[in-house]
Amino acid sequence: MADYTEKRSYKRVKVECNIQYKMLDSDVEENEVGQLENISGRGLMFIAERGVPLNAELEIRVEPGNDLTPPLHARVQVVRMEKQRKGGGYEIGAVIRETYE
Repeated sequence: MADYTEKRSYKRVKVECNIQYKMLDSDVEENEVGQLENISGRGLMFIAERGVPLNAELEIRVEPGNDLTPPLHARVQVVRMEKQRKGGGYEIGAVIRETYE
């Protein structure tokens, strides 16, 4: 077993489901759809077809589609955006700033 110490405050959980998001400072009302890859108690990472500016605030909705995982509706702030090595999308990392009911 490798000697590895997790430096994150919250463990990431691999999740594969759709995420709907829209930029809060935009006049566009339509949601974009991406693929949620992982989530933690503080943030999440998803794959998007288009890039999102750093520090942008997004409203997100995640409906996992099972009875074990509750849906998530939140405001997040983008802290990382990188072009995927494979595929044409972007990896978007965001910190959860506020959750909605």
